[in-house]
Amino acid sequence: MGWKIVACTALLLGAMLGTLSSSQAGMEPTSGSTYVQSIEVGGFERTYRVHLPALVPPTNGFPVLIVMHGGGGNGKQVEHSTGFSELTDQEGFIAVYPDGTGRLPRRLTWNADNCCAYAHAKDIDDVSFISALIAQLISNYYVDPARISITGHSNGAMMTFRLACELADQIAAAAPYAGALNTDACVPASPVPMLIMNGEEDTNVPIAGGTSPNAGYGGEDSRIDTPTSFAVDTWVAANGCTARPTVVNSPAALTTRWTDCARGSMVEQVLIHDWEHSWPNIEDGAPIDASRVIWDFVSQFAKPGASATIGFPAENRRTTIPPAPRDPDR
Repeated sequence: MGWKIVACTALLLGAMLGTLSSSQAGMEPTSGSTYVQSIEVGGFERTYRVHLPALVPPTNGFPVLIVMHGGGGNGKQVEHSTGFSELTDQEGFIAVYPDGTGRLPRRLTWNADNCCAYAHAKDIDDVSFISALIAQLISNYYVDPARISITGHSNGAMMTFRLACELADQIAAAAPYAGALNTDACVPASPVPMLIMNGEEDTNVPIAGGTSPNAGYGGEDSRIDTPTSFAVDTWVAANGCTARPTVVNSPAALTTRWTDCARGSMVEQVLIHDWEHSWPNIEDGAPIDASRVIWDFVSQFAKPGASATIGFPAENRRTTIPPAPRDPDR
């Protein structure tokens, strides 16, 4: 069975369907709420944030977008900097913001091959964390397991590459921004539609590769990044793309797209003109809205056969109580 392209349609207003515990009876989430969750992985408590749209889910459940923060960031920070939670309330998907690890509670990193800082130095098993998180989402929320995608910024983009390589059977599509694929051991078990975005003027993770001017400071490590072309070539090969790509050079970006790929997958590269390392928001002067571009890409794809494994208990599908209190800072 090939990849299934699914239409992205607006959903009717209604209530989020979640699981209910006896201690949570009578609690009602507000429209478009963010909740803090935790899960134990490898003897450690890991945390993440879940933003639930106050919408009626489609028959197969909500799609999910997991958003990985950059080095020195955290889930709350990337929720605000990307604006994905506002987009969920428009488009009807669940946004999830995991927290990395670190010596300081709000300055966290991911173990993404050769980067970064605490997580890399301690060899934290972040792949198992995200795999367990996905399983918990499927168990606790009305989500479509066939439509779980991932994106990330900087160190989070590097982690997005790693997860796409190692958890290809669980991920419908991936969209790293401002990261590098710093391994030559990426052998995904199946094709993963891939959107690779970078700012042309990025000096932190340069598109030509090499040593970042910030290497060795803070969460950067003394690493050498591969060029963006290495990530593109790796995923063009991994996804079995054969035909020549289409190329469109607009005032905003140079876009190269491979569509003749295995099982209906795709590879798209977007090089944003006159933009650097920070997350591209129109409000900040960027020529594109990265969050909108990413959602428009990943929302096209579904992993074949995964919908049959929906784990949300049928008897709980009419409850409206998420399994954790709302974040008071939202």
